[in-house]
Amino acid sequence: MDDATRELLSDLAKAFGETFQMVGVSLALAVVAGVPLGLLLFMTERGRFLESRAANAVANVVVNVIRSLPFVILLVLVLPLTQWLLRTIIGPSAASVPLSIAAVAFYARLVHASLAEVDPGVLEAAVAAGASARQIVWHVLLPEALPGLLRGLTVTAISLIGYSAMAGIVGGGGVGDLAIRFGYYRYETRVMVVTVVVLVVLVQVVQMIGDVLARRADRGGGSASP
Repeated sequence: MDDATRELLSDLAKAFGETFQMVGVSLALAVVAGVPLGLLLFMTERGRFLESRAANAVANVVVNVIRSLPFVILLVLVLPLTQWLLRTIIGPSAASVPLSIAAVAFYARLVHASLAEVDPGVLEAAVAAGASARQIVWHVLLPEALPGLLRGLTVTAISLIGYSAMAGIVGGGGVGDLAIRFGYYRYETRVMVVTVVVLVVLVQVVQMIGDVLARRADRGGGSASP
């Protein structure tokens, strides 16, 4: 193995490590904050058991505003917040802030869509049985919507991989930074080709894992009694 190949492999390992860090942090926060936000959007709709026009309107505005912003603009827009939180705007940790904001809004909308697909009869039966809102959420809504939630999480993860590449352009590190440094400034086509191939493989692996988990959840589904 020559020195150039060794350097390329080292740079690739570092870049993908930074990408995994950015995607991992933002995906975890998407689950932690996106699921409750999606539940809020669903449960406060008109005719639902926690109907609240004000809460639903506020949640919808927040999600829609964030999702309407191109990610590059969001990156720049939240720089003051990133600086305040982390005392830096450079590196994968800093890039995780706008990535997390985008991921939470994106996944919350997918969660809302998955919950909306739950059979209304199942919810009506749970309400008629006297189940509380907490019991309906934990024993009916989330179990019934689990396959859709997993598929939505897969879509979110793949989108975050693309977003993280854009974050690298503005100093976030990761694959985007590697592609700009070698593929654009140095015109090293080999690095670009290798990066693209690894990214394609990574996305395929994520999609395959997500599909498998969703199918298993679908086969093992069924509402539990509240």
